[in-house]
Amino acid sequence: MALNKIFFVYMALAGAAAGAILVAAPHVQDFVIKPYFWVLIAVGLFDGGIYLFARSAPGTMLTMNARLIGFGIGIVLMVAIPFLAGTPVRFL
Repeated sequence: MALNKIFFVYMALAGAAAGAILVAAPHVQDFVIKPYFWVLIAVGLFDGGIYLFARSAPGTMLTMNARLIGFGIGIVLMVAIPFLAGTPVRFL
């Protein structure tokens, strides 16, 4: 499986998890680190893990387009899940 596809699935899971946490416990939106940054941190963790695992071998890093698409997937799911559940949430 291509690294991009693994990243997209990972980001979908991270966004869905963030959305589910916001639905289950809306008070976490007042945490020091805002929910928007949770998804951004997930991108960084994946990128850092790939860097450490592959030792930055050529062709093993994600492209910027893949990072942006994955980040978009995570944000959309993080926003859509509380919206569909009817939970009022602030993301920033």
